[in-house]
Amino acid sequence: MTSSIDVRLNVDFPNFSVNVDLSLPGRGVSALYGHSGSGKTTCLRCIAGLEKASNALIRINGEVWQDSANGIFLAPHKRSLGYVFQEASLFPHLTVKANLEFGLRRISAKDRRVQFDQATTLLGIDHLLQRQPDKLSGGERQRVGIARALLTSPRLLLLDEPLAALDTRRKSEILPYLERLHDELEIPMLYVSHAQDEVARLADHLVLLSDGKALASGPIGETLARLDLPLAMGDDAGVVIEGSVSAFDAAYHLVTVRLPRSDLCIRVAHSPLEPGKPLRFKVQARDVSLNLAPEDQSSILNRLPVTVVEEVPADNAAHVLVRLDAQGTPLLARITRYSRDQLNLHPGQRLWAQIKSVALLA
Repeated sequence: MTSSIDVRLNVDFPNFSVNVDLSLPGRGVSALYGHSGSGKTTCLRCIAGLEKASNALIRINGEVWQDSANGIFLAPHKRSLGYVFQEASLFPHLTVKANLEFGLRRISAKDRRVQFDQATTLLGIDHLLQRQPDKLSGGERQRVGIARALLTSPRLLLLDEPLAALDTRRKSEILPYLERLHDELEIPMLYVSHAQDEVARLADHLVLLSDGKALASGPIGETLARLDLPLAMGDDAGVVIEGSVSAFDAAYHLVTVRLPRSDLCIRVAHSPLEPGKPLRFKVQARDVSLNLAPEDQSSILNRLPVTVVEEVPADNAAHVLVRLDAQGTPLLARITRYSRDQLNLHPGQRLWAQIKSVALLA
């Protein structure tokens, strides 16, 4: 069976249209990212069958849900999917347990791949089972809604800005549970968001949408590092890196993280972590400075040898954006044009990247 999510859509509205042709990984988290009105939710609704595209091919790991050319259109209830909306929409007259059992009843016992106890444990809601929805916080309601979607044992989980209605505290409460789903379940997820911090923390694959079209689709590390995309122009521009723990310095409480497919490492302040543990972090372009030589007498902890790949103007007249290669790992640096000229930057040049700050994501 082909392990991919293939989505080709043509949807026309009076003043807007969505035209995308995507082939996404059949596992992990693929994020549909873009500003409001870019077509993210329309794509999700078409995949769910809640919106019927006039011309579409939707194939989930080999199973066809819509094929306009051959007259195939599965009704939403015949698609093996779970859908999580911005609001959990729990049945107010039922307890949490009864809400979850409603999802469980949608699938026969022999076809269940997610068990009741498994879902409640993954989402940390065992202690909430006897409560009514009006006695739950926003984050708790959303976790129950996700658990209910999981209990249908879907082949695909769709999450439409599930954190948009939550404040910062509730978002940080629920994000670790979403990471657990990513790590412990084989169910692929499509995650819609316009918040780059959520996408950076959760997604393996990134689709950038704008005005109903896909500007880019690819692994998140590579896509965030592209200088031809608007992502590189914002103040939060940077790259996401998946490293692995290689050592812990007990004297200074520093964890050493090895970059992927490389012998380069960075060090971050952290409590002890097991060697080999995957660790995701983000390096902002504004936190990378450049030097022609390694500077040993500096408070900047992380200095990496890099090669200049390319340079483009930034979103203001004073700065440029530089893409760098650190033994196969892309980095971005936002520096002044004055500094660019002083360093005589050019493609192929070897120098040192000084990373002032590293943000651990997961």
